[in-house]
This record gives sequence, C-alpha cells and structure tokens, in this order.
Amino acid sequence: MLTLSHITKIYQTGSLTQKALDDINLSFRSNEFVSILGQSGSGKTTLLNIIGGLDQYTSGDLQINGKSTKQFKDRNWDSYRNHSVGFVFQSYNLIPHQTALSNVQLALTLSGISKKESRQKALKALEMVGLKDHVDKRPSQMSGGQMQRIAIARALVNDPEILLADEPTGALDSETSVQIMELLKDIAQDRLVIMVTHNPDLAEKYSTRIVKVKDGHILSDSNPYDASLDQQGDSAKAPKTKMSFLTALSLSLNNLMTKKGRTILTAFAGSIGIIGIALILSLSNGVQDYIGKMQEDILTSYPLEITQTSSNLSALLDKQTNKKNKDLSKVYEDNQLSEMLKSDVQNNDLTSFKSYIEKHPSHYKKNTNAIQYAYPITLQLYKTDTTDGAQAVSPSPLDVLFDQSQSPMAKQSPMAQSSLFSTNVWKEMIDNRNLLKSQYQVLKGHLPKSANEVVIMVDQDNQLNDFALYALGLKSQAELDKLVNKEKESKAKSGDTKASAKKSTKTSKTYSFNDLMALEFKAVLPSAFYQKKDDQWVDIKDNATAMKDLITKAQTIKVVGIIKPKADAKGIANQSGIGYTKDLTAEIIDDNNQSQIIQEQVAQKGTNVFTKKAFITDPKKQVFSAEQLSDEEKLQLSQMSPEELTDYMNRMSENASATYKDNLSKLGYVELDKPSTIKFYPKSFKTKDDLKDLIQSYNSKVKKDKDYDKVLNYTDSVGLIMSSVTSIVTMITYVLIAFVAISLVVSSIMIGIITYISVLERTKEIGILRAMGASKRDVSHVFNAETVIEGIFAGVLGIALTLLLNIPINMIVKHLTGVSKITALPWQAAIILILISTILTLIAGIFPSRMAAKKDPVEALRTE
Repeated sequence: MLTLSHITKIYQTGSLTQKALDDINLSFRSNEFVSILGQSGSGKTTLLNIIGGLDQYTSGDLQINGKSTKQFKDRNWDSYRNHSVGFVFQSYNLIPHQTALSNVQLALTLSGISKKESRQKALKALEMVGLKDHVDKRPSQMSGGQMQRIAIARALVNDPEILLADEPTGALDSETSVQIMELLKDIAQDRLVIMVTHNPDLAEKYSTRIVKVKDGHILSDSNPYDASLDQQGDSAKAPKTKMSFLTALSLSLNNLMTKKGRTILTAFAGSIGIIGIALILSLSNGVQDYIGKMQEDILTSYPLEITQTSSNLSALLDKQTNKKNKDLSKVYEDNQLSEMLKSDVQNNDLTSFKSYIEKHPSHYKKNTNAIQYAYPITLQLYKTDTTDGAQAVSPSPLDVLFDQSQSPMAKQSPMAQSSLFSTNVWKEMIDNRNLLKSQYQVLKGHLPKSANEVVIMVDQDNQLNDFALYALGLKSQAELDKLVNKEKESKAKSGDTKASAKKSTKTSKTYSFNDLMALEFKAVLPSAFYQKKDDQWVDIKDNATAMKDLITKAQTIKVVGIIKPKADAKGIANQSGIGYTKDLTAEIIDDNNQSQIIQEQVAQKGTNVFTKKAFITDPKKQVFSAEQLSDEEKLQLSQMSPEELTDYMNRMSENASATYKDNLSKLGYVELDKPSTIKFYPKSFKTKDDLKDLIQSYNSKVKKDKDYDKVLNYTDSVGLIMSSVTSIVTMITYVLIAFVAISLVVSSIMIGIITYISVLERTKEIGILRAMGASKRDVSHVFNAETVIEGIFAGVLGIALTLLLNIPINMIVKHLTGVSKITALPWQAAIILILISTILTLIAGIFPSRMAAKKDPVEALRTE
C-alpha cells in the first residue's frame, strides 16, 4: 500500500546543510497501528510529513499503491492529502472562527461534495467521536480532548486510507490521552494509522508495530512488512480537489466576523474614497439634472430660431479667434470695420425650408415639442367699450411713447433703447398643451380652446406689469398722458431723476380674478381700416363713427384663463402678458387675405388700388408734384381746408412712392408659406443638436443642388452658452474625481496591507487547509474572497453614507437657494462604484493572496 524506498530529506539553510532523513526504507500494511518512536529532532515528524505529502523528499521514492510519486505535481499531492490521508496534530490545528461542524465539513467541501451530503457525513463523523451535541460550538468553547476529537473526526470524514497522528496526546492529560488512543486503536481496525510519539508506554500498549528512529535513521522495526509479497493495490487516479468560491467567501466572512471592529474600521477607511467620488457624482448629476431641466425650460422661452434675415458674423469671429503672432515692436492695423461691413445681412429662404419641413415632418416632430411659424402681422385689438372712442390695446399705446425716433422720453430711457426691449405683451403661445400644462399653473379658468380665446399671464408673484395693464385696457390713454406729464413736471422742478423716482412711489392697485376674466376685446382685420367710398378706398382710422361701427362688428376675443409660471419652471421668462393660440393668427391671416381690397390688389398687381393708377416705377416720378394732377383734381384741391389739404398731400406722397409689395404689407397681407421666422421648440438640448444636424443636412442638400440662395444662416447663442456651462461642470467633475480617486487608491493599498497582516495572522489556517488537500489556488481564493468582501462592504458603506449625507446637503441648498435635489446619486453610478471598490481591493489583495498560496504548509503549521 505505502512504500518508502531510500527516502532522504536534506534541509538547506544558506551554507548550512542538515540531513533530516537518511536512506529510509519502510513499507506499511493497509490496516495496522504503527508508532514511530523517537526523541525530539530524530526526524520522526519529517518522516510523517513526507508520508502525508506535506513535505517533499530530496531523493528516493514514495510509492502509493505501487505508484511512484516522483512525477507528482502540486495538484496530485493536494488530491492525495484530501482523499487518501487524514491528519491529527498535537495542537489540534482547528480553524478558530469555524464551528466544530464547519471544521469537519471543510475537508468534504474541498472534495466537491454537496453541502447537504457533506453536512450529513460531518455529523456522522462527530457522532462517531462522541461530539454529536457540540456541533455548533467553536474550538474556544471546548476542552483539549474535545478539540482533538474534532481533529480526528475531520481526519476521518473523507474516509481516508491513511490516518497520520503527530503527537495526538501530547497536549492532553492522562485520562483523555487514553480515550484518544482507544479511539485511534479502533480506527486502525480497517485502515492504516501512523502515529508519531516520544511516549514508549503508549506505543507499546496500543500499537501493532513500533518503528524507532534516531538521527534520521531507522533503529528498529518490531513488525516489518515486505510490500513485494502482496499484490499491488488500486492505483486509480484520485479526483482533483477544488474549493468553491462560496466556500472561500464563507471562510473569509467568518474570519472577518470574529474581528468586527477592525473589519468595520477597514471598510470605513476604504469607503472614504467612495464617499468622496459618490458625493461629487451626486452633485454633478444633480447639477446636470438641474441644468437639463433649466435647458428644457429655457427652450420654451428661447427656442432655436431662424429669421428671414440674419447677420453672418463668422468671418469676424474667425478673425478674432485666429490672430497670428506678430512683431510686438510695431503697431498694426486691425480692419474690424471692413470685416463688419463684409459680414452683411443675409436673407434666408424660409419658404423653401418650410416646404422641406412639411415634406419630412417625422424628422422634425420627433425632436420638437412644437414648431412655430411667425408672420409679419400685428394684431389690431381694441377695447369693446367705444364710449370714449376707439381705444387700441394692440399695438400697445406705449409704442408711441417709446418710439425712439420721436419720443424724448425714449431717448432718456436706457431700457427703451435696448434691442431686447419691447412693449408688445400679446404673445402667441407654443402649440403644445401638455408642455404648457407642465410649465404653467392655471389660477382661474382654463387654457384657450378656440381661436377667440386668450389667457392672461401673470408672473410668479401674481403681478401684471403696467405694460400689460395698458395692453389690457385696464389703464387708459388718458392715464398714460397724465403719467408722462407728471414725470416731466417732476423732473423739471427737481432736476434729479433719482429723486423723482423716489417721490413717485405709490400703493399698487389690485385686480380680482373675476375682473380680469370679464375682459373682452375686438379683433379688427388690418385691411378693414380701408373702406370703399365713391369707388375710392379710404382710411377710416380718423373717422370715429366708422371706427365704432367697425369695432362693434369685429370678432370678440375673450379672456378664458389666468395662468402663471410654476415654481419649478426655471427657464420661463417671468413676465406678464396676454397669450393667444396660433389658431387666432391663422384665422386673422385667412380672413384678412379674403378681404375685398386685398383681392382687388392681388388681382391687379400693376395698379395701385388706392389711386386707381399704375404703380410708378420711375424713381424720379415717385416724388409727388402738382404736375401729376388733372384740372379736375386741382379744382377739388382749391376747395379743401388746410387740414384736408395736408392730409391729401401726405396720402398722395405716400401713394406716389408705393409699390405692390408695400400695399400688401400695408393691408396686412400674409402668405402662410412665407413665414418671417421659424421657431423650433426642442424636447431637450440633445434633440436640439439633432435639429441642428437636420438643418445642416438641409444646407448640404441645397448646396449639392447648387441652390446657394437657399442656404440657411443662424446663430444658436443660447446653445453655445449652455453647452459651455455643461462642459465646465463636466470638467470640474472630472478634476475633482481625479483628486478624490487618489484617496480611493490609497485606501485600496491600505486594504492590501491589512490583507497582508491577515495572511500573517492566518498562517496556521493556511497550513491546515493545505494539510486537508486545499490547493495553492484554493488558499489564494480564500484571501481574494476576503478582499472582495472588504471591497463590497466598503463600497456599500460608502454609498449608504453618501445617500445619508445627500439628505442634509439637499436641505441646506434648498434653504439657501430654493433649488431642490441638487445632489442625486444615479443608481448606475452606485453599482459602478461598488464594483470599482471591489475590483480595486481585489487587485490590492492579489500580492498578499499569492504570498499566502506559496507558503510551505509544514512551516505554516508550525506558526503560532
């Protein structure tokens, strides 16, 4: 069964050579109790370790069932120790953080036996050694005899052919020693038991054979055996051993649980880097979400806009951004004026582009909330009450006041001189009810459902500015004149604009919802101001009676709702005004185009409907003079009053220079396929980029077709600003993560060091595992599992603490700025950070785990 032929073992330590065994020849029967007797240092334990495959011989051969072990590799020895040999040590060598059952069950787990079967076998082995009632106790809770019984049960659980016992009674009292020896004697009835001892009395009493060893030589053998007399035993290849990763995790988890304090502190230290990165990602994600929401809201107020005319400043911008190095000892000319003159105004063919959009609607609709077409038409709206005459609310009565070319007040007002300033508060709303509902709160009534319905828009403080009040007719022209005169007198007296402003403060007037909901207006068609009289089209704007009649018959516009921006709708311009639908615009354009005067003018393109004469194309004749009048007309003029004559001369001068296009514009004629502006309301900034790509594709198409006059030119200034902000946030995020990542690496290195310390602390456990047949890879897995657990724990702890920290951070930021959820950790980032923590700690533990795997099992077992 087991034969040692000329076994020699030499230990080499530097220049010192020590021969532990010298030409040992021994053979063992398949079932006998052999005691190897000798003093300390005689080589008996070395002999036992070589028989058990823990130590390797220098020369000679160990034959197992007639098979030489000279060509054995590590995996062969691992399998041999696990399936053929069981070890019982003097110091028990139990894993302290495992229960009695787990210690015994471990050997079976290494054999690949299922958990259920291994538990049954382990319980049976413990019952055989009399420890059935102590299966859940840890070694520290048991006596020496009980621990040795566990060691014997562990050695027997795999039903090995050989049981090796190294001083099994050395640490026990006499009574317990006898119990253990009786147990070993019973075991020897059906298998080979080899015991190393220096106690001759025990050897004589229980052994069937005594081999005495001294200084590495065999002195005597009481019952020698010649293996050549028996047939060669079964030399079938033993199955490989393999520890599952779950077993490795279980071992490591139990070990970590015995050191809870250190484990928690280690995990917390490892989580610091995770917390830092997670907080940065939370803030970055929250800010990005805030910017994204703001961007979407901003797109409602600042859509992607292409106008009929636009300035191409790209050449000037390129010049500013591409300055070359020059000799700074000289002064150079910078041709900014000429470059600005080169960047002339370009006309955009929106008719062709609108047609293209309508032919490819799906491409644009999927990227937009709405597409709005603006036309060069101004709503002509009047108060329904004409008692004091016709009172216009659109165009606003403030237009004259702030006309920069006429009003001194406009010249004194920086706000009025701004290109962004407008007195027009009547605004066409976006054609998307769902988007409007998401951004506006309805205070009273409902959103417009038909063309003749409008809503009043107040700001977030429920205020209507005085521009809107004049536009609504809640303030009259008389009040406006009074205000202007009062301010002029105040400034003239004080000479101080600021002092005047301070004195003019007064209590604001309030209006009930019902007051505002009761408002109605009359929409007059632009062409309706011209009525036919004596076969002549006459302007009736100065005819009070005619205007009253016109307003009375005009379409009624009703206020059906009062709305204001929602608190979280950050991008909406917080301004008051009156909102109407595109249906009103379309209806007015259609009705106006069908008017008699426009139909006449369209039918007679060469004739001016106001003069019944052909349009004057000669510039010299476009200046009105008396020579152009007939004798009859001259006679009529002689009978006019000075006021009538002045009015007539103005009209004739205007008509003399008029063109067909001027007349149509004057009459408010608009072609729906010729918008002045196209506004795209993208769903997001990403879809805005997709829209820009579509516009670029359109430009590429018309260039390919050589229709260069159809190429569109526009500047997305809002997009440039917001993308710059996003880029800055992203850059800052990356920089902060890079700095914090250093702490993550440092904490991973620290975990690697702690794993190294754990290897030193668990050296004996490594030896025990190797003695039970665990491979080097299995040992490595145990410590890799420990680092994985630490990494997962650190990652989960870091994420949990981050989520907790986000709560007060959000509360503080909301209190200070009103912005909610400024920090929000994405779940994807949380999972990735846990994985990163796990991977980094696993990498950090590779060196310690490899070091553990390479430890000599004999040396490991000797470590205390």
